[in-house]
Amino acid sequence: MTPRRCPCGTGLPYAECCGPLHAGSRAAATAEQLMRSRYSAFVVGDPAYLLSTWHSTTRPRTLDLDPEVRWTGLDVLDTTGGGLLTAEGTVRFRASYVRDGVPGEQQEDSRFAREDGAWRYVAGR
Repeated sequence: MTPRRCPCGTGLPYAECCGPLHAGSRAAATAEQLMRSRYSAFVVGDPAYLLSTWHSTTRPRTLDLDPEVRWTGLDVLDTTGGGLLTAEGTVRFRASYVRDGVPGEQQEDSRFAREDGAWRYVAGR
């Protein structure tokens, strides 16, 4: 049986890529890795992970995922900063989805910052 590929687009098995981040056994090393894991959390329907990786200054109290949206692909378009030795970074991406049988896409420049040593999503524009 072939391992399930991670939805984030790395080509790695989910169990070796975003799975350990979602389970809390590993933290994202870079802003891009966190962004990819957050996309995967939308795909697998894990709002608890999304909230836990949101910066405390911008985190909503609750998060309801739209069950009608099926995420179908992720393209990372650009990254700035967000590396192992930096405190802030941005990731520009395009995420594809289908809702009510109609394809669409979301593009965003996501800002990330370290909080207590861990990467957190701050906001998108």
